[in-house]
Amino acid sequence: MDNEWLARWREGRIGFHRHEAHPALVRYWPTLSVAPGTKVLVPLCGKSLDMRWLAGEGYPVLGIELADEAIEQFLAEGEGEVSRYRGDGFDISRQGNVELWRGDFFHFHIEAAAELGAFYDRAALIALPEATRQRYAFHLAQLLPPGSQGLLIGLTRAPGDEGGPPFSVDADEIRELFAANFEVVHLEEGEPEPGSGFRESVWSLTRRGPQGG
Repeated sequence: MDNEWLARWREGRIGFHRHEAHPALVRYWPTLSVAPGTKVLVPLCGKSLDMRWLAGEGYPVLGIELADEAIEQFLAEGEGEVSRYRGDGFDISRQGNVELWRGDFFHFHIEAAAELGAFYDRAALIALPEATRQRYAFHLAQLLPPGSQGLLIGLTRAPGDEGGPPFSVDADEIRELFAANFEVVHLEEGEPEPGSGFRESVWSLTRRGPQGG
């Protein structure tokens, strides 16, 4: 899966990239009780402009991305000086209020995540094959303190279309993956996209405390 992802970036096969902030992020993020200044984790972030939108709204962003091409394009297309350093096994670049950590999301550990208080997932869960999605949901829960909130945008494919990535992750699977550690609320079901049959769904997740509280 990692090799496929890196090949897509090397070859410019990034049709999943949006050239503006996702409308569901703009619509629903303000409805969450995320205090300004809270650092937002964005796993498998690519060069998403959603990170710039969050930063512009007053939220520091920590994006994790495996592909050098994605990080360098994000920085080149942005404004402001770039600082680079290394920490916790990652090469880290900072531009404005956005930090980009180059490396494997599953190697990002709680010691490095102490400041996180929210998350945003538009294309991480659906980029992972079924065998890896449970690991992702558990690892995300380990990185976020109780009370942390976030948005997750899922995707289902047209009936009979079993391709991917992006992979089809239906509502039942999202609830099954996250309900043990998060309060899961379905916010919106989109219309099928013309030509692809993809249908997005939008979810809010709140990290539960001990004993599911």
